[in-house]
Amino acid sequence: MNLIPENNTQLYGYSDFFLSIKNMYDNEKLPNKIIFSGNKGIGKSTFAYHLINYIFSQKEEDRYDSENNIISPNNFSYNLIKNGTHPNFFLISNNAEKSNSQISKIREMINYTNKSSFNNKFKIILIDNIENLNLNSINALLKIIEEPNDKVLFLLVQDSKKKIIDTLTSRCIKFNLFINNDSRNEIIEKLLNNKFYTNLNSDFKNIYNSPGDIVSLHNFFKNNNIDETITIEKFIKLLIDKSIFKKNNYITNNISYFLELYFLKKIYSLKHKSNIHDLYNYFLSKISNCHKYNLDLESVLIEFDGKVLNG
Repeated sequence: MNLIPENNTQLYGYSDFFLSIKNMYDNEKLPNKIIFSGNKGIGKSTFAYHLINYIFSQKEEDRYDSENNIISPNNFSYNLIKNGTHPNFFLISNNAEKSNSQISKIREMINYTNKSSFNNKFKIILIDNIENLNLNSINALLKIIEEPNDKVLFLLVQDSKKKIIDTLTSRCIKFNLFINNDSRNEIIEKLLNNKFYTNLNSDFKNIYNSPGDIVSLHNFFKNNNIDETITIEKFIKLLIDKSIFKKNNYITNNISYFLELYFLKKIYSLKHKSNIHDLYNYFLSKISNCHKYNLDLESVLIEFDGKVLNG
């Protein structure tokens, strides 16, 4: 299952909201500085790419299907964006960017906005994961956002669990995106189109799972031949015994989440919880420090294996 937002030709769960944003654009009332904010994995970036395609494909063949929220894979602008060659589109993803290269990317974007657009049409700047920009990059961005060119549209995508500075928020119109539990389950079923979520062990299910979370888990299980009925205890044990955390960025980035699932299961099942709470705080703090200070994760997981899984 593909998780790359620019490749997602179907938008799920936001038909009413997309219609309202579309109507704003059609009536020339769409703000030119927008923040799409919400939990990670709920489709914020996919929504932004669908809006971008709607705007760019207005006079093209295979234009955007706004009735069904579908991008045609044959659309000219869709393929240019997917290949990174659209003349009126600039992306700052902040996924793999190092902090010391962010400012140069922002400066490149500022130079880009000051040039004439192709065919005198809208230029669209998409900044994904805006919360990951460092302070110098934010300050540079503020200068161009304060007085943008009329023909430039800024779309900023934010993980709502991470703050961005108030001076940036105050200069933009913020839309909070969310999906309810029923919509979330429906989207997961449509995205996966298989029995993975139905069969998934309840240890991995909670109301905070986003569709993106489940799709990422599905892809990891599939790529590593892991049965979806595995318990959280056996799953963590597998990660440690096979040292999967050393060679898989998904696990490295989410190991604290899986430990949380383990401890939550224990907290719900045990009568005497004080010791579990202490272990929970101890190991989650250690994992956090590993990420923050680039410390050795292996030693923490070996300690977890000895004190908790085999304790």
